[in-house]
Amino acid sequence: MNGNRFGRLFQVTTYGESHGPGMGCTVSGVPAGVELDEEDIQRDLDRRKPGQSMITTSRGEPDEVSIQSGLQDGYTTGTPIGMTIQNKDARSGKYEPFVTAPRPSHGDFTYSAKFGTRNWGGGGRSSARETVNWVAAGAIAKQVLEQSEHDVRIKAHVNQIGDIEAPEVSFEQMLEHSEENEVRCADPETAEEMRALIDEYQEAGDSIGGSVAFEARGVPRGLGAPRFDSFPARLGQALLAVPASTGFEYGLGRDAREVTGKERNEDWEFPDDEADPDPTPVGNDHGGLQGGITTGQPIYGELTLHAPTSIPKTQRTADWETGEEKDIQVVGRHDPVLPPRAVPVVESMLYLTVLDFMLLGGRINPDRLDDNPGEYDTPYHPSSPRND
Repeated sequence: MNGNRFGRLFQVTTYGESHGPGMGCTVSGVPAGVELDEEDIQRDLDRRKPGQSMITTSRGEPDEVSIQSGLQDGYTTGTPIGMTIQNKDARSGKYEPFVTAPRPSHGDFTYSAKFGTRNWGGGGRSSARETVNWVAAGAIAKQVLEQSEHDVRIKAHVNQIGDIEAPEVSFEQMLEHSEENEVRCADPETAEEMRALIDEYQEAGDSIGGSVAFEARGVPRGLGAPRFDSFPARLGQALLAVPASTGFEYGLGRDAREVTGKERNEDWEFPDDEADPDPTPVGNDHGGLQGGITTGQPIYGELTLHAPTSIPKTQRTADWETGEEKDIQVVGRHDPVLPPRAVPVVESMLYLTVLDFMLLGGRINPDRLDDNPGEYDTPYHPSSPRND
């Protein structure tokens, strides 16, 4: 199986299955001199982990990360950072009925058809459990950006569940309110309505879809390239890899189909700002991206996620081993809705994408964060024990 690596200079390679011994990833391309410890990573893993509320799976995974390489005295060394996260609460027995009788709308049949075998416990490699690796890697990317000279800030929130849509909120509102409720919606009143709707579907043994809105600020202009290395193309790849994603939009998104060229086009002007006298677009319907390249304005968009496919309602399957069609119930511990736990995943993929482009564009030295090549006597270089 290929397709387990993301990024060009900042590369993340992941491994693990939902009910295997553990998950893990290797992060290559981390500049030396970044202050880092496991707590920096654990904070974001705790936002993604299961069992954090009544609207998430009750699977009891602590998701404790262990850094195996790439650090010396609390600083990155420039070598690959290896991380492991053990699976502590896997219960594969409930998946035995589906070894040769695929669950509706899962990857069971396609995996078996492709490889002739599969790890069937919890969905194996196709499980969203694997995104724990993405969040761990994204937390490292976040630390690199925060400790650089660039003021890059990224935030996401749940802007729709079912037919309940939150009003437009500011970036500051997302920062202030999205973590205050279980739904992770930055509008408190809408969050209550969303929670009530989720409860209805959960009580009925069903699930519901929704979407996550995101915004990145402080991303410098000039990142990306036309065509296959355009910033939106790479960001779309990153976000459409999120399990259950069915749609990625930025800027006007799908609304652009109803807007004329004159309405969408944004005039250029010289801003009344001595600190930044360069031409600036009037408005940002382009979502911070023009010609596949960043403009320096906020990058914003939305990711749509379908309803979770593991539901306890009676469904129909066909067992290829017995030749029997039969009714099944997918029992176990599953999320009734995905966007609340997807928020840190979306943010992580944004951090990974932005940092990779920053390294590719020479905005951050890929070898060392202090951008002092040739200097060896640094504050983060280890001291000789013999000199103590």
